[in-house]
Amino acid sequence: MNTIAETKKHLDELLADVDVLEKLAMDGKQIPTFGAAYQRWYTKAVKLVELLGADRLAEFSSLYLADPKRKSIDASTYRIQDYLRGLAPRHDAFRGVAFDHQNLAIILLFNQRHILASMKARIDEVLSDIVGHLFAELQDSELRSASKLSKISLRAAGALAGVVLERHLQRVAKNHHIAIGKKDPAISDLNEPLKAHGIYDVPTWRKIQLLADIRNLCAHQKATEPTNVQVAELISGVAAIVKTVF
Repeated sequence: MNTIAETKKHLDELLADVDVLEKLAMDGKQIPTFGAAYQRWYTKAVKLVELLGADRLAEFSSLYLADPKRKSIDASTYRIQDYLRGLAPRHDAFRGVAFDHQNLAIILLFNQRHILASMKARIDEVLSDIVGHLFAELQDSELRSASKLSKISLRAAGALAGVVLERHLQRVAKNHHIAIGKKDPAISDLNEPLKAHGIYDVPTWRKIQLLADIRNLCAHQKATEPTNVQVAELISGVAAIVKTVF
């Protein structure tokens, strides 16, 4: 199961748990049980909101945390934290209205659920951005390593840069839902279908093919040694491709 699917499953579980928390909150004798269950739920939920919707984090947390600067505890300032402490809001403004601390706690909990549910629409975009950012950082790191390695072994440096390019093209093909025939495709096996599907133009295709030739020289053609110029061109060329082809 991939990260996006796992996150969606985790979110659905947290939303389903709200029904259990609601039943516990409605029973005034179950406050300690509700408190223990809610704290476990909140710890997980707040991390998910922080990941998927940092702009809603303060709002989500404010439904639980009491404002230490408030003048009084009433319906507008009451928080779930108050309910867990056994505190009740002032009832003066609500005489004759069934609007007690249990109802307030449930309303606050439901508001948290609505914020959490709204995160569903962000999962794919946010996690894809995170994965893409980490992938880009990894590529940059590997290309820096290739540059350093070229001072020791041109073949090893070229092979490493080739792996970065191959893996990047595989990711591009996956992002565009382009099926690749071979189980373990080489750069040229990826380059052709990507050009055919219009992901990039002929000059880019030619550039990638040249980089593939240099990579093959480094990895396979033992009779001919790669030059410093060729390996430097391979590393710089891969760096350009990974930043312009998506």
